[in-house]
Amino acid sequence: MEYLSMVFLQVVAPILIMLMIGAWLQWKFSFNLKALSNLITYCLMPAAVFINIYETEVNAGILGSITLYLLIFSACLMVVSWLLGKILKLEKKESAIFSNSIVLINSGNYGIPVSQMLFYANPLGTSIQIIIVIFQNIMTYTYGLYNLISTTKSGLDILKSLLRLPLVHALIIGALMNYWNIGIPISLRIPIDYLANAFISIALITLGAQLAQLNLKTIFNKLILFSTFGRLIIGPLLAFGLITLMGLDGVVAQSLFIASAFPTSRNSSTLALEYDVEPNLAAQIVLFSTVVSCLTVTVVIYLSNIWWG
Repeated sequence: MEYLSMVFLQVVAPILIMLMIGAWLQWKFSFNLKALSNLITYCLMPAAVFINIYETEVNAGILGSITLYLLIFSACLMVVSWLLGKILKLEKKESAIFSNSIVLINSGNYGIPVSQMLFYANPLGTSIQIIIVIFQNIMTYTYGLYNLISTTKSGLDILKSLLRLPLVHALIIGALMNYWNIGIPISLRIPIDYLANAFISIALITLGAQLAQLNLKTIFNKLILFSTFGRLIIGPLLAFGLITLMGLDGVVAQSLFIASAFPTSRNSSTLALEYDVEPNLAAQIVLFSTVVSCLTVTVVIYLSNIWWG
């Protein structure tokens, strides 16, 4: 019960409050959601990705083990989403949103607070979560973007669309500057920090504005329920099996297992809005999985303490 209240009050409740603010502002002012989406995708999100990658320092040995785990785990989730999509007989656009909702995880504004709350006495737990955030960023702007773009484009057009995105440039530049330890002039660093700090709040307000336009009675449909089941139930089950097979233990095992239970990434909704691929469906999935995760994440935290605490 203690974990349930902590997860809800420190993670879920703040997200829900930001969503409600966004919904209220949309009802009052009727924002241009496409313009907000462009602001996030072409300005705020690249800054956040760049800073996130530029500032991360990780032990090479731990990085190797975690990267291998994340690659296998993500591949398993892709297979699960494909199989469930075939069972549901989804259309192309629905299938893209469905796959992203299972594979892409909210490791940033959900995962980081949870890790800081649980591993405040052991910085390794939070460091592992930062690795996962970076990996999820890469997954979002490669696999996730490909899923959405491929619904309307094919072949070389997909590659051109990806390479034109400032997100990809920010990711590459941030990684190179981190590797070679290149400093940033203060006159550039300050505005980049401003943009990066604005990302989460504007993204959540935009998601809330999207939700204000939805009929929430439609949230209890088969696709959303299957998506949430895949993300919050099958994900942790796969993670437990993989962690056991790889012989991981201690804080590393705990961190990876807990991270597998986080809800669908809010970025999946932002990208769906940007490329106009079932944006309402994507927003409903993010909302529903975030609320339900309050219970499932609590159970996973409890089990992680029993098995590896």
